[in-house]
Amino acid sequence: MTIAQEITKLREEITRHDRLYYMEAAPVLSDREYDKLLQRLKELEQAHPDLMTTDSPTQRVGGEPLDGFTQVRHSVPMLSIDNTYNAEELKEFDQRVRKLLGSDDFHYVVEQKVDGVSASLAYEDGILVQAATRGDGVIGDDITANVRTIRGVPLRLMSTSKLPKRFEVRGEIYMPNPELSRLNVLQLEQGEPILKNPRNATAGTLKQLDSKVAAARRLRMMVYGEGSLDNLPVVNHSGFLELAKTLGLPVVPHSQPLKTLDEVLAYCQADLENKHSLDYETDGMVIKVDRYDQRNKLGVTSKAPRWVIAYKVELWEATTTIESITLQVGKTGMIIPVAELAPVEIDKTTVKRVSLHNFDDIAQKDIRIGDTVVVEKAGKIIPHVVRVELEKRPAKTQAIAPPTQCPVCQGAVAKDEEGVYLRCINPSCPAQLKERLRFFATRPAMDIEGLGPAIIDQLVDQEVVKNLPDLYELKLEQLLTLERMGPKSAQGLLDGIAASKTQGLARLLTGLTIRHVGVGNARLLAGEFGSIDELMEASVERLAQIEGVGPIVAESVFEFFQQPGNRQLIVRLRSSGVKLTEEKKVRKPTDGAGLEGKTIVVTGTMERYGRDEMEQLIRDLGGKPSASVSKKTSIVVAGEKAGSKLDKAKELGITVMTEAEFLTMVGK
Repeated sequence: MTIAQEITKLREEITRHDRLYYMEAAPVLSDREYDKLLQRLKELEQAHPDLMTTDSPTQRVGGEPLDGFTQVRHSVPMLSIDNTYNAEELKEFDQRVRKLLGSDDFHYVVEQKVDGVSASLAYEDGILVQAATRGDGVIGDDITANVRTIRGVPLRLMSTSKLPKRFEVRGEIYMPNPELSRLNVLQLEQGEPILKNPRNATAGTLKQLDSKVAAARRLRMMVYGEGSLDNLPVVNHSGFLELAKTLGLPVVPHSQPLKTLDEVLAYCQADLENKHSLDYETDGMVIKVDRYDQRNKLGVTSKAPRWVIAYKVELWEATTTIESITLQVGKTGMIIPVAELAPVEIDKTTVKRVSLHNFDDIAQKDIRIGDTVVVEKAGKIIPHVVRVELEKRPAKTQAIAPPTQCPVCQGAVAKDEEGVYLRCINPSCPAQLKERLRFFATRPAMDIEGLGPAIIDQLVDQEVVKNLPDLYELKLEQLLTLERMGPKSAQGLLDGIAASKTQGLARLLTGLTIRHVGVGNARLLAGEFGSIDELMEASVERLAQIEGVGPIVAESVFEFFQQPGNRQLIVRLRSSGVKLTEEKKVRKPTDGAGLEGKTIVVTGTMERYGRDEMEQLIRDLGGKPSASVSKKTSIVVAGEKAGSKLDKAKELGITVMTEAEFLTMVGK
């Protein structure tokens, strides 16, 4: 192998490992092994300067200090975007989009709104040639030297096939929370002022005239948008994000294209609830119309594009200390570490404890007893620890080790396969039983009036109730032995337990705390099978075929009912008179109007039914609703302002019906 070939191979190998580390979070080399590769490349390039190139990974260390920043005019202005803090205004945005497009035939893409500093990057022939701050949206500062030091930003794209000669992307440069904690320790040691928060630290780093300082601060970047659209080989934003990933660019976490605002809101809620696991700051979500031609039609106002809006959450922070860490055991055996805090007020609420979620999170944030931590409350999301202020850490603190046994029953524990949670695997664990009983008694489940936490604790601690079916065998004299339980309240509890027997299969399935089965999936399963017996005999394949269930839920349900203990539980519930059936959803189309095997597209505005209601009706009748028209489409139901889907249906010769014609056909 020649020197040139070895240099090329080393550059490719280092770039591959950068991609694995920064984009896929799946490193295969230790830091030491990575450094050896980089050192070898440096030695070869120093010995052969004629083989040095500007896109080499060794050029991330920073160069000579600049005298000042030059100005860069953006080829396409970096406009600000409108934002809202409530769902009602988001609905108004959705209505405006539909009205201006004159159609419902469009999709949204939802992205995390990373809280950092926006920048524009330009590549020519696949090589990074320029990076600039947003500035006033028209002119920004040239920060190329500093951006070149960001390890996650490729200096050379992985491919230039079909790309325009000059390819521009927009992204958010940010500082991870652990990096801010590390830097503040160094700032303190050097007698420098503490960096206030990640965003300010990022902005300050990018304004450094000495790129070696920027290199030492370990910034990251995520691409969120397009620069110029000219000659791009994609027609929508979702296609651009996938293209960016294939080129080696890290992109913001984002959704697949979503059809309805309900899907958008559900995605936003799910993502925000996972905020605690992130190592960087976010302050909401960004919702964008996907297709470029529809964006052009929507246009811009004097301030912002009409095709995008930020759905932000109000953030409140406070600093406090961790006094101790306790362990809770949940209804499925999950062991949850909880930080007991010195009380602190956040958004007019006194916070004394916060969940630390799992031991991987604790290790990632390096949380220890005695630490000073920043606690954040985001909107309606429960408070969580954002980061540790390492510069305030007391001496001789110790890392938190995961428990090797259950803190309650001392039984064996195991980590979820391909997961982050540690669980007690003892099915007789009293802590799990208490949590299962509490959930079993809640309104979404069996709704047992009078069965509160204090009563449950006594029933389990005195071993009167050892499993769920024991509830239905309780006697008055047993309840009267409990503290603060008189004859009247005891009889009331027995009446509540008796009444719960008639709740039906859907509520029972909810109350059984089968993993991944909540209220919605419980209703789907009960409506599909109608009885516990049919459900218990269903195969994984049969379960996965149910619309809305999917393979993960199917596997969990199947495994639950394969366990002898759970089958015995059903036997005992049956013998106690608990209702194990539900009215099965029966499809009753008129003669010849069954929709089994038919794919149906609903487009335009309906009069009698909303879009979601119409699609649910199609499912109930055995059909499959679809968002796009293709040769596999059987029927297109067209309402007012049906748009391009109607045109495509006519082009393909697909049956088109009005809403009234379709409802008549199915007997509605």
